[in-house]
Amino acid sequence: MPGGRLTDEDRQHIAAGLAEGLGYAEIGRRLGRPASTVMREVTRNGGPDDYGAERAHEATRHRARRHKRARPPAPPIPDGGHGRDPQAVQDFTESFIALLVQQGLPRMEARVLACLYVTDSGTLTAADLVQRLHVSPASISHAVAFLEQQGMLRRERVPGARRERYVIDDEIWLRSILASLRMNEALAAASQRGADILGAATLAGARFESSAELLSLVSAAFRQVVEQWQGRSARRSVHPPGD
Repeated sequence: MPGGRLTDEDRQHIAAGLAEGLGYAEIGRRLGRPASTVMREVTRNGGPDDYGAERAHEATRHRARRHKRARPPAPPIPDGGHGRDPQAVQDFTESFIALLVQQGLPRMEARVLACLYVTDSGTLTAADLVQRLHVSPASISHAVAFLEQQGMLRRERVPGARRERYVIDDEIWLRSILASLRMNEALAAASQRGADILGAATLAGARFESSAELLSLVSAAFRQVVEQWQGRSARRSVHPPGD
């Protein structure tokens, strides 16, 4: 039933929808369930290319038996309220984590990043993260080190205390795009060098020449997007919303 646990029949429909090439939203619409529910089900059971209804059903039964023996998780810690539905916030957070994992981020790092992202302040200490995610301080430390290395958060010292807090800001994806731009430009330069060395008239050289051309176009598009975003950010800082 909509809102309840997925049944074996539901999973058969999900598998059939994936085989048809349907998106999560369309599969969810046919089942009468949120797209986030379908996304979590598929992500935790092999992904869209390896999802099997029977295997997913058995894995869910195994997890249910394991969770019965585990300590039940504490309810989510509210973050200022603002009239939000706590369950809706939690469901969205879980779907956002699943999306980050699907994009290649390790699960613990994705959980830490999402936890910071949905917090209005964008700032939490290690103790806050341990309490909210119910994991060990060591898990938080490793995740934070990885995210800091990727430029996805930064550390700040809590004024008047020895504790550190971890901060996420509005430029997280800008830094990610700039990192991708640097890598793309390095690949474009290497491809052009390969074309020059191998000779553009040869099959191998032509392959590198074509790659260099495509990567250069991508870099130009990236630079244009960054410039547009920086211009908008500058205008917002001069004329904040509500002025």
